[in-house]
Amino acid sequence: MIDLNQAVQRLAFHEGCVLKPYKDHLGYWTIGIGRCYEKNPFTSEELKAIGDWRHGITKNAAYMLLRNDITRTIKELKKRVPFFNELSPERQYALLDMAFQLGVNGVLKFKKMIAAMGVGNWSEAKAQCLDSNYARQTPKRANRIANCIESNKFLI
Repeated sequence: MIDLNQAVQRLAFHEGCVLKPYKDHLGYWTIGIGRCYEKNPFTSEELKAIGDWRHGITKNAAYMLLRNDITRTIKELKKRVPFFNELSPERQYALLDMAFQLGVNGVLKFKKMIAAMGVGNWSEAKAQCLDSNYARQTPKRANRIANCIESNKFLI
């Protein structure tokens, strides 16, 4: 299973941390470490914890939201990728990272990559990951994730 603290560090590295609301590259309102609150609204518990977020949040609040997002996304990946629990933690992380950028529905559009992962064809899964708009739009991140899928190692 994915190490939560490690996932937090890696996603913070990839997503960055912005403590005031901003529009991401697709025009969606976002805050903290990649929390697109237009698509993923705050829960009532989160709202209590973060307070008047419209004027910014604390770094601690950003990390709390990130942990909640990781937990929610892993739960959804487990439901929607039948072999998710059989993957190594590194390969689970690769799908989690992609889901943070593309959403779980976006990851599921990588049908050939997921099929290759399901049968352990890691080089084909890497190739399919890289044959995408995702890889063209964020080449460094996509290469890092594709290499993680193939090698079972996350390297910066």
